[in-house]
Amino acid sequence: MTEREPFRTRIKVRHYELDTLGHLNHAVYHSYGEVARLELFEQSGALAGLKNLASVLLESHIVFRRELRAGDVVDVTCDAKFGSGKTFSMDSKILKLDGTLAAEITCTLGLMDLERRKLVEDPRGRFAEAGADLKLLSTSEGD
Repeated sequence: MTEREPFRTRIKVRHYELDTLGHLNHAVYHSYGEVARLELFEQSGALAGLKNLASVLLESHIVFRRELRAGDVVDVTCDAKFGSGKTFSMDSKILKLDGTLAAEITCTLGLMDLERRKLVEDPRGRFAEAGADLKLLSTSEGD
């Protein structure tokens, strides 16, 4: 059995995203992770299928490995990991096209009931009920 690759999206570093040192501003790395999460939710069908529920970011942690500069093109991966309870995690890697790891992001999320303003139980089950492609959302899902 071969290991599946996580979802990925490509982003080009723009000049206005740089800090005074000439490399990508630290906050923009988080934005790139958010772009990958939203693209994954959209492509998996999760956004269209979740009625009165929305993902909410509860925690985000980043480890910076290599600088990114204007004109660099990166792939940003995203992979969900579901457990029990109300939260799940999504891990991202920001990779230069030559495979160099620029940053790693780990996030904790939940699905919020938009009327009750509370997290719901079993986010994986809710995604499944919404018709989301669980294999696209998570490489941990069986073949």
